[in-house]
Amino acid sequence: MNISNWKTELQSTLGNPTELLQFLDLSSEEIQLAKEGISSFPVKVPASYLSRINKLDPTDPLLLQVLPLAEEDTKNPDFSNDPLDELSKQSIPGLLHKYHGRVLLVTTGACAIHCRYCFRRHFPYTEENPAQNNWDNALNYIMEDTTLHEVILSGGDPLSLSDTKLAGLIDKLEEIPHLKRLRIHTRFPIVIPTRMTSALISKLANSRLQTVMVIHSNHANELDDTVRDSLHKIRESGITLLNQSVLLKAINDTPDRLVALSERLFECGVLPYYLHMLDPVQGASHFHVSDEKAKTLLDSINSRLPGYLVPRLVREIPGMPYKVSTY
Repeated sequence: MNISNWKTELQSTLGNPTELLQFLDLSSEEIQLAKEGISSFPVKVPASYLSRINKLDPTDPLLLQVLPLAEEDTKNPDFSNDPLDELSKQSIPGLLHKYHGRVLLVTTGACAIHCRYCFRRHFPYTEENPAQNNWDNALNYIMEDTTLHEVILSGGDPLSLSDTKLAGLIDKLEEIPHLKRLRIHTRFPIVIPTRMTSALISKLANSRLQTVMVIHSNHANELDDTVRDSLHKIRESGITLLNQSVLLKAINDTPDRLVALSERLFECGVLPYYLHMLDPVQGASHFHVSDEKAKTLLDSINSRLPGYLVPRLVREIPGMPYKVSTY
């Protein structure tokens, strides 16, 4: 597939689970797919990410992140549609004020990829999108609260927005005098590295706000040379690069895989930041890793890596004013 730019690839994502299996030479008769899970949270895999999945391997760790398995349809009483109680924490639609000194702006419901464990897979983006009001209500809230020093752009994925729209939003944030930092949570540099255009990198690098980009990678196989080159460009521009992962059963729940991920991230110019315990979102219980196993894993990687390559093992608990360390 000839990808001319990131918008072309974003429009050409694979959205049919049967076609996904066929492309990877896997039999849909051997793999039982979700039914309800597919209808409520469609499949979405861009070509560049698809190219990194090993064919003929139903246990490939990249495939398992995007393949809707039948286990998604199993209802678990300990899992919910809003596991972080975000809807009650919105100051205005799409603006989450959970922690002191910072707010999170849900910029869009669109993503480059649909990860099956996504904690916002049930989030009502249509009703809770501040972009419908041209950001005005959100920006007014931020302007009025002088205790705020950081704005986090999230989604969906904020880099789903065009360079022009992002630049316009950043310009308005820069006009708010008490803001110091802009943080962007994104999976785009991993799944569609061509998204990191020169114009976007320049805008972020030259902002008066100190820019932090938190990417999301769960396995070293996601970080091929194209991704590495894109991340190097971001890092060389002066933008701080951090990574957060989710601890996922059968994907990265071994010491070897976690060590390889941290090592590869550092080769790409990225520091490991958080290793999240799975948020208990309905449809993702088959990814659950126990606290006991998670702590054992951290013991192991602590013994094999320097401290700066060991991510913090954390869990987000609704109502707590910070992420809680589980190690």
